[in-house]
Amino acid sequence: MMRKSHASQKPEAKHSMVTPPQLTCSPALHVTTDLQSEANNGQDQGNPAFTRIHPRYRYSLMDYLLKYLLFLCNLLFTVLGLVVLGLGMWGLISKESFEQEKISSIGTDPMLILVTLGLLLTMLCLSGCVGALRENCCLLKLFSAAVLVLITVQVLFAILAYSMQDQIGGYLRSGMLAAMAGYQDDLDLRFITDEIQSNLQCCGADNYRDWEINIYYNCSAPGVLACGVPATCCVDPLENGTVWNSQCGVGAQLLDEFTAQSVIFLGGCLGGISRWIEQHEGLIGTVAVVAIGIFFKILALFVSQLIELDYKDSYDCTCFINSDLNEGQQIQQTMSKGARLHIKF
Repeated sequence: MMRKSHASQKPEAKHSMVTPPQLTCSPALHVTTDLQSEANNGQDQGNPAFTRIHPRYRYSLMDYLLKYLLFLCNLLFTVLGLVVLGLGMWGLISKESFEQEKISSIGTDPMLILVTLGLLLTMLCLSGCVGALRENCCLLKLFSAAVLVLITVQVLFAILAYSMQDQIGGYLRSGMLAAMAGYQDDLDLRFITDEIQSNLQCCGADNYRDWEINIYYNCSAPGVLACGVPATCCVDPLENGTVWNSQCGVGAQLLDEFTAQSVIFLGGCLGGISRWIEQHEGLIGTVAVVAIGIFFKILALFVSQLIELDYKDSYDCTCFINSDLNEGQQIQQTMSKGARLHIKF
């Protein structure tokens, strides 16, 4: 009786000495409990419990530098986009463009350009900012594609502008005359025209007599502005450098060029723009080439970092360890790209 009992205990002792094998995917692995709930459910149902093992990735110093450089740059441009968006909204609200009687003409408001640019810039840079910080591949790929599209558009626009120089001059002249015609009625057009004339020291599109296109400065107008020009056309609109003389251009169109040259600028703004471009074409070309080069370098670094992150995300090393191992049972180890390694015990 005792001999049978002793014999029956031998297999149990032998079975208790079998220890689960130690399985590792790589030297740099750590155990997580992502499947703890599934493991517990498996134990309750009499099924073996599993533990998931993930690889531990070590980022280099360059990885961190690229990551936070991309984050800071996008954060800066996100703030810039919000500022541009705020300026555009402030301009629309200050002019009461959202009122019912003016809402139909909001599509032609120049402030709408600022709102659109600010919104697009904010959304684009915010996606890059969050994507870089959170290492979100979807946002990073979206940002990369958008930056590539912007660079392509800029290059195409530069080529188109260079090949259509004559037509662009005609478009600028038409736009300048249209802005002069609505000078008194639209605050945005007035601001743009004043800035161009004061900075380039010019008057009108081709010459100072172009202001006759405006109904208030036309010589047939009944007001005091008839046959005059805006104060930004004046050589010295500030009397003694202190007081702004808004009437300095009154009657300037009646003067001959010899007399008028001491009071107002005779040259048109189209010629001023051409001279400015000719004087700074070297600087403009250098800045354009450097800017495009920097964009491409940043994009190249970003894409390389993105590929590395994408590779790390696609590398899924998951080991499932059975807590109730039996002889001959298989342990499945899933390696990268769906490769499977079956180990028998």
